[in-house]
Amino acid sequence: MGFRAAASLIVLALVAACATNPVTGRRELSFMSEAQEISIGKESDPQIKQEMGIYNDPELQRYVSDIGQRMAKISERPNLPWTFQVVDVPAVNAFAVPGGFIYITRGIMPFLDNEAELAGVLGHEIGHVTARHSAQQYTRQITGGVGLLALQIFVPAARPFGDLAGQSLGVLFLRYGRDDELQADELGARYESTLGWDPAGVPAFLATLGRLDEAAGDRKGVPNWLSTHPEPLARVKDIQPTVARLKTGRTDFSTNREDFIRRIDGIVYGDNPEQGIVRGAAFLHPVLRFRLDFPEGWEIQNTPSQVAAKAPGADVFMVLRLVENPQGRNLQEIAVNSMRDAGFRAVEGAPARIDNLDAFIGVYQGQADNGATFGARAAHIAYDQKVYIVVGIAPSQLFRQADGAISASIRTFRSISAAEAENIRPSRVDLYVVRAGDTWASIAERGGGVIKPATLAVMNNSAPGTQPTPGTRVKIVVSG
Repeated sequence: MGFRAAASLIVLALVAACATNPVTGRRELSFMSEAQEISIGKESDPQIKQEMGIYNDPELQRYVSDIGQRMAKISERPNLPWTFQVVDVPAVNAFAVPGGFIYITRGIMPFLDNEAELAGVLGHEIGHVTARHSAQQYTRQITGGVGLLALQIFVPAARPFGDLAGQSLGVLFLRYGRDDELQADELGARYESTLGWDPAGVPAFLATLGRLDEAAGDRKGVPNWLSTHPEPLARVKDIQPTVARLKTGRTDFSTNREDFIRRIDGIVYGDNPEQGIVRGAAFLHPVLRFRLDFPEGWEIQNTPSQVAAKAPGADVFMVLRLVENPQGRNLQEIAVNSMRDAGFRAVEGAPARIDNLDAFIGVYQGQADNGATFGARAAHIAYDQKVYIVVGIAPSQLFRQADGAISASIRTFRSISAAEAENIRPSRVDLYVVRAGDTWASIAERGGGVIKPATLAVMNNSAPGTQPTPGTRVKIVVSG
């Protein structure tokens, strides 16, 4: 009887957890109500804004939001509190949070060829919300314990230094399944075609994004579209029957290319100096007026809250960030307290001078949940009435070998002059009319060589290795 009662309770719980999918009309298992979806979105939104930043272009923000809102209003869930924002990161991506919160990165904008492609991207993300894919992914993320923690991707013990976003944001970087992606593609094509945009914008942007792996070295930051939206080139074929059906008997679809490229003329490409900028192995922040040189050849990721670097082929990391609310009567106490809060105990340390600035450099040890131990060398540096931490972290067996490069990098922290800061300008998108004899290589060089020719071709809806057509207006990238 006890077993039967328990089984009955489980059945009742599962029945209660079933909900009707707004897109398919079918009943499906769901442990999240619409109110919970909205609550999650509202909780995640300020974290995303803080960690990624909102791109400072009100006109572009309004343009993107207007397109998104028009499609959301004709979707299966028009009453969600839909918001559409361009986040200030260079990675090529777009993502949705449960409850109707849609984000598109600054980095994806130059790789879209027209307004129909932009509408297709936004419609695709709307589809993930209306079909409850994002809610289902969030549930999997919570139950699976997967989180987006910058350095925790590599070193669990480094969580406090690498916290890109809270646990609730982990859903943004989980891969959707093939069926979910196809359904979102189909919904995006349907939403935009209903409003008069060419649904061919969906396979067009999928084809462009599918070529971007040939230029992956130009994109840093949060995971790009290829890592979160799988198989874009395979999906081009899958979506074609839907596009053909939507276009049957109609010739009035628009792409609005000229209006679109006019609106992205001048958009920042790559790092934004307002959040610091990576130049080779150096990180420079013209607003906060400092520079740090990471070891040569390390991969550097810059976000509004921190800079992280990883050694090639090894789990060795460095992080630069501001110490928030430093606790202590002096720099040594601040250093020991902040490292203790991060889960590291002090082994040794001493006051130091770095670029004639007061600093405290210490060696620390930490342990991950799985028992693995880590060594860390950290410098806490007092500069401009703030305290910065530059820390290098490595598994204990690698720490001694890595410590030399970490120590040398730490000591490169220095202030920069107003004149140096003034000369740090972003690369931007510009428009150029192709001339006879131009190649993608010559056009890239015309802009200062800040973008690879293959990437420039992809940016202009062309395959790498092809020739640009004379007389056409293309997007280029010019150095700051």
